[in-house]
Amino acid sequence: MMRRGFTLMEVVIAIAITAFIGTVIGVSFSTTIANKDIIEGQAEHYRMVRAAMSRMTREIGAAYISDRYDPKRYRDQYDRPTNFIGTRDKLIFTSLAHQRLYADAKESDQMVVEYSVKRSLDAKAKNRNDLVRRENVILEERMERGGTEDALFEGAKKIEFEYWDSQRKQWEDEWDTRRTERKSLLPTRVKITLFATDENGKEVKYTTQTRIILNTEFPRYQ
Repeated sequence: MMRRGFTLMEVVIAIAITAFIGTVIGVSFSTTIANKDIIEGQAEHYRMVRAAMSRMTREIGAAYISDRYDPKRYRDQYDRPTNFIGTRDKLIFTSLAHQRLYADAKESDQMVVEYSVKRSLDAKAKNRNDLVRRENVILEERMERGGTEDALFEGAKKIEFEYWDSQRKQWEDEWDTRRTERKSLLPTRVKITLFATDENGKEVKYTTQTRIILNTEFPRYQ
């Protein structure tokens, strides 16, 4: 019995089919890897958003002001070491939410915190804006000075704050306890809106609210 071999045409067709299948598999793998990178990037983006929002709500929720200071050193509320100074795009305040990283650190639960969007602190990302958090655990200095800065959220477009006035029943664009009419009172709630860019380059916003627990001034010791 004679055995018939493959013709040249059959071999060429078989090679073409094999190459086609290999190409399809390769494209499928490439697409899967690309989708995996996109999904992981989205997950990391949302993780950073949640972390930033969670930290701000916790620290703002523990905001406080106190009349317990040396009146000879701090002659008026503009100089006192505890205040809540909020505008539409910036917030600086004293909080009881400081977390000590070392057991023997000479620090208390008090700190000055500031949030604002500014040019990135990373020298390699000069054209990027970040949500920057400044923290100062020394309250004897002026609130707008000192401390350390770090990026709370990278690639932020802008941040907006609104402050709930429980007496007037409306949101305000600013709140300043250095003013006489608000010297002893904090807003009962703060609304935080963070603007960023998604994976498609579209601007999106994330909004949350936090309630301030201690919204009246600590009285001075008699």
